[in-house]
Amino acid sequence: MRYALGIEYDGAGFFGWQRQSHAPSVQQCIEKAIEVVANHPVTVICAGRTDTGVHALGQVVHFDSPSERSERQWILGINSNLPKSVSVQWIRVVDDTFHARFGAFSRSYQYRIFNRWVRPAIGVSYYGWCRTALDAERMHEAAQVLLGRHDFSAFRSSGCSAQHAVREITDICISRQKDIVEIDITADAFLYHMVRNIVGSLIPVGKGEKSCQWFSDVFHGRDRKLAGVTAEPHGLCFTNVRYDKKYQLPEREEPFPFS
Repeated sequence: MRYALGIEYDGAGFFGWQRQSHAPSVQQCIEKAIEVVANHPVTVICAGRTDTGVHALGQVVHFDSPSERSERQWILGINSNLPKSVSVQWIRVVDDTFHARFGAFSRSYQYRIFNRWVRPAIGVSYYGWCRTALDAERMHEAAQVLLGRHDFSAFRSSGCSAQHAVREITDICISRQKDIVEIDITADAFLYHMVRNIVGSLIPVGKGEKSCQWFSDVFHGRDRKLAGVTAEPHGLCFTNVRYDKKYQLPEREEPFPFS
């Protein structure tokens, strides 16, 4: 049988999602916990690989197993073998047509910036920090040029293994909640460091150092060297992924817990 799982994790203690031989990863952690309950080796496939220090509220994975357990047995058994920073939220039996990565219609991320001149002390693992005042409305205006299907080479980091840089952004919204600037972005898929590179290029626009036209020129120029620096990883969270409704999988709609 094929199982789909919804997972949330604090990425601060991991060197990203993907299994590594020399450092702890979320994938390895999840696989070991499932194996204890399933009584056999498993390989999990995720909806979207996250980088070192990046968090997830709505990660979805799948694995195959002949083992039959109740939903409660799977969840309690897996979670009892996971560190406190990782937790399975739900599990569903799906048919063999389901694929966590290739079956995803869209993926959503949120980047959060603590924006005040004094550095924060609480929740620092869940925010980027910018001491200079940011104009969130100006950032939102500049970001709208990204909507649609485009070549995102300007925001593609070296080391990206994707065959091409064309992606479709269906929604991008920048807003402010008191001292927190939130960048919410949804696309069919993302390139390596794509969200963090977009944020890194929007920050100088928000500071007033660069214009909306500059951001547009960088984007259409397709040259990563002309864009801003890559934003810090810990402000980024993978919030949601959507699939065909026939699978009846839960979607994460709750706000970030440190709002």
